[in-house]
Amino acid sequence: MERTFRLTLEYDGAGFEGWQIQPEGRRTVQGALEAALARVLGRRVRVVSSSRTDSGVHAEGLVASLRAETALEPDRLRRALNGLLPTDVAVLDAALAPDGFHARRDAVSKLYRYRIWNGRSRSPLRARRSLCLQRPLDLAAMGRAARDLAGSHDFAAFQAAGSEVGSSERTLLRLDVEGAPGAVVDLHFEGTGFLRHMVRILSGTLIQVGCGRRDPEGMPALLASRDRRRAGPTAPAHPLSLVRVTYGDSIAESSS
Repeated sequence: MERTFRLTLEYDGAGFEGWQIQPEGRRTVQGALEAALARVLGRRVRVVSSSRTDSGVHAEGLVASLRAETALEPDRLRRALNGLLPTDVAVLDAALAPDGFHARRDAVSKLYRYRIWNGRSRSPLRARRSLCLQRPLDLAAMGRAARDLAGSHDFAAFQAAGSEVGSSERTLLRLDVEGAPGAVVDLHFEGTGFLRHMVRILSGTLIQVGCGRRDPEGMPALLASRDRRRAGPTAPAHPLSLVRVTYGDSIAESSS
C-alpha cells in the first residue's frame, strides 16, 4: 500500500543548481534526492518540494513530500537516504503524513533569512554564507523601510524581470531587521508565498537603504510603481537560507 511521507531537508546550496531538476544533467537537490530514493525503493519516485530554491540558496528546513509503496518505517527511510545522499544534503527528519499531503500547496508560510556580515574587516570564515559589507549599516532606516514592505501588497517591483505569474500580489507576514552595525545583521522574511527572486531583490533594496543610497520612506511609492527598474539590485544568492516551513495544526511544523 502506498503511503505519504514528509521529509525535512538541510543542504548547502553552493554545489547545486537549485532544487528543481534541470536539463543536461545539472546537479540539483531534487535530482540527488530522487536518485537516492530510487536506490532505496527500487523504483523512481517523484518528490514535491515546499520551495524551489534558486541556485546557491541554502536550506535548513525545506520540506518535501512523496508517495511510495514501501514497508520501511520513516526513520529507517531517513537513515537509508542519508547513507546514499552526497555530503552537502541530508534528511533531518522523516515522518508519515496524511494522504493527500502536498509539501507546497499545504504550506501556510515560509521563513527565509538573508545574512550580512557588517564587520569592519572581511571574514573569510563567513564569506560562504554571508554578504560581507564593511560600511556600517543604518539598521533603524532599514527597519522603517521594512515596516512599509510588510503586509499584503503587489510586489511586481520586486520580482525578476520576465517572470510569468498570474498575480504579483503576495503577503509578507514578517520582515525584520535584526543584529547590530559592525556585526551580524539578519533580514527575516516570512510570507505565504514569494515571487521569483523576491527575497533577494527586497534584500538588495534594504541594503541600499542601510547604506544611505535610498530613502527609507520611499517604499510605498516603490510598491505602487510596480516597476522592477526602480527597486534595488538582486542580492547574491549565497547568504540566503530557507529556515523553516510552517503547516496547519493537522500537519507537524518543520524546524531547522
